[in-house]
Amino acid sequence: MRSYRVVLVLLSLAWTVFSFENQHGAEIEDNEFAEFEDLGDEDEEDATIETEGEEEDGEEEIIDETEFEEATDDDVTIEDEDEFDHFADEEEFEGFDKDMKSTKGKSEVPDLKIAKVPVHFSTNWDSYYLELLMLGGLIAYCLNFLAGKAKNHKLATAWLQANKELLESNFAIVGDDGQAKEVQSGILMKESENLYALWCSGRQCCEGMLVELKFLKRQDLMSVLSRYMKPASDQVRITVTMNPEDMDCFIFAVADKKTAVKLQKDMQDLSLFCPDKRSGDKYGLPASMSVVSEMGEIIHGMLDSKIVSCLNAYEDMFDYLHFSDQFSGPKLNTDDGQPTKLPPTQKVLIFSFNVPGNGYPSTKDMQKLEPMMKLVMHCIDKVKRFRLSKEGKSKADKTRAKIAETFLKASHSQRQEAAQTRREEKRRADKERMMNEDDPDKQRKWEEREHRREMKKKAPKVKQMKLH
Repeated sequence: MRSYRVVLVLLSLAWTVFSFENQHGAEIEDNEFAEFEDLGDEDEEDATIETEGEEEDGEEEIIDETEFEEATDDDVTIEDEDEFDHFADEEEFEGFDKDMKSTKGKSEVPDLKIAKVPVHFSTNWDSYYLELLMLGGLIAYCLNFLAGKAKNHKLATAWLQANKELLESNFAIVGDDGQAKEVQSGILMKESENLYALWCSGRQCCEGMLVELKFLKRQDLMSVLSRYMKPASDQVRITVTMNPEDMDCFIFAVADKKTAVKLQKDMQDLSLFCPDKRSGDKYGLPASMSVVSEMGEIIHGMLDSKIVSCLNAYEDMFDYLHFSDQFSGPKLNTDDGQPTKLPPTQKVLIFSFNVPGNGYPSTKDMQKLEPMMKLVMHCIDKVKRFRLSKEGKSKADKTRAKIAETFLKASHSQRQEAAQTRREEKRRADKERMMNEDDPDKQRKWEEREHRREMKKKAPKVKQMKLH
């Protein structure tokens, strides 16, 4: 009976141990970190054993924590994979800082530094140097425009005040713009910021006189800067339109040598009727001037003592004078090289004077032009009284008839060339049309007709004389 009880107790103990081991093994299999827990249990058992040894003996040393960690690392090796290793791939991520990887079990906060952005508008003006330069240029251009405009207007008003009395004593109407019903006087017509005009009429022997004040473009900043490299001066240009019966047939000009060359090259009448020019010192004029005339008779008749003395006294203000009964302006440039007909002409007296001051005149310099205006009035009366001799008149008429015939021949030859061109174009079109025909008889007849026409042209012309 006692043995039976012992067997039952052993069996129950064996079953209990067996069930406990199965349950513990299942928990280990379900837990992936079971081996680490076993290691932890073994460490706890080792620590318990050592603690008990210390209590019993009292002679063993306390185990160092570092030795314990080393012993644990020797027993178990754990691979620590960095979860940011994929950022180190240079093909996918550029500029990744490898030093900024986080370590296991620690989250480091990156040290962010905020860059100080400068305020460019208030501290760095170098970034706007182009805009500032453009703004400065616009301000300079506007100021120069206002100053130049006021300067030209002031000079024009000063000239009118200085010469108004002289003009009113020679013309009935001075400065009428023609806009009002009643006749007005003393009005300068403003063509542009640097060009003013004054029309005078109501005088014997002339239809009228146009005064043009051609000032420098002081309102244009680029023109002001260019004058430092190429100096220039203001000019007064006067054009007097004579009555046809009050001026004889002649062409005469006195100008500075450079201006004379330019006039002969550009003006139609001087290039046709006055191919030669003579030095001014032969006639008592300054050596810097040249005389261009159709005949020598005209030079001696026009250059009297008053004109010669005035040109010598005011050489710096004189540019040129041009008297012509065949004035048609500059040369006509056509595609064929020569105009087909003589352009319309008129009898005019043209004067050009330089304003003193070397490009920087004052109101007093404009008043110095009064002797030049008196010279204009004297020349108008001089031209009215001047008449060519019979020989000179005949020579002048022959020259004009010859020039007119030259233009007529040129126009006739051009008309012939145009007609010949039209005939050739028509013959070429007929030939192309016949070549496109399908009938060979028509082509043969057309070729025979053209051959007879060519042979007729080449045959010599024989004059036939009739005997009675």
